Amino acid sequence: MRFQEMTWPLLRQVPRDKSLVLAPIAACEQHSRHLPTFTDTILVTAVAEGVEQRLPQQVLLLPTQWMGASSHHLRFGATLSAEVDTHIDMLCDLVEPLVQDGHERVLILNGHGGNIDTMHVALRRLQTRYPQKQLTAASYWELAEKELAQLAEGPRKSMGHACEFETSMIMALRPELVRKEEIKDDVPPAEPALRGLFICEDMKQRTRQGAVGYPEKATPEKGRAFLQAAIERTVEVVQALLKRPLPG
Repeated sequence: MRFQEMTWPLLRQVPRDKSLVLAPIAACEQHSRHLPTFTDTILVTAVAEGVEQRLPQQVLLLPTQWMGASSHHLRFGATLSAEVDTHIDMLCDLVEPLVQDGHERVLILNGHGGNIDTMHVALRRLQTRYPQKQLTAASYWELAEKELAQLAEGPRKSMGHACEFETSMIMALRPELVRKEEIKDDVPPAEPALRGLFICEDMKQRTRQGAVGYPEKATPEKGRAFLQAAIERTVEVVQALLKRPLPG
């Protein structure tokens, strides 16, 4: 079920107790010299649509909210961003009308690292207002962390930025948008003594050309495998959430 393709009488018929609202969120920001600014939105939309296609009677898919919290990319330009507090409000405003309308289960499916903090804070705020609703959120690469790591060939086994994972998936979905001649690995320095430490730096400070990882390892074949792994894991999570009792 796709929210934007339905009328209000059809949406009223969606069984609140047997469905889950899937809300993809992403960003529009620089993705190094070789990927389009809409990379995060293209990718999380593909994962979310794959889930809805697998579970068409159980998932109510919202349109992807493409404006993300991306201020850490602004010094490169080619970035549209909401302020952190604004993005928290945007997510609350996205979810609240749905729970007020009787929907019991919501999964925010994230496609941009800068949204992780904001979606957590948004759900913390909403949970106090709606304690009997099942409010959940995750980045698709976190759900499929083990599966994606097994498929990666480069030294980095977790999602970066314009990396082996993202570049491969865009090659599979929208190859005409990839500037292959501009692909270049962008690897942060190894600093093992700082493991576990959050260092607040923007992408201009962290990278040479706005990427994090090994895009030179990317192939469309791996992209299809990465996407399939993310879709299958998200389907598994949705099915488990639909069986999980609502909070008391």
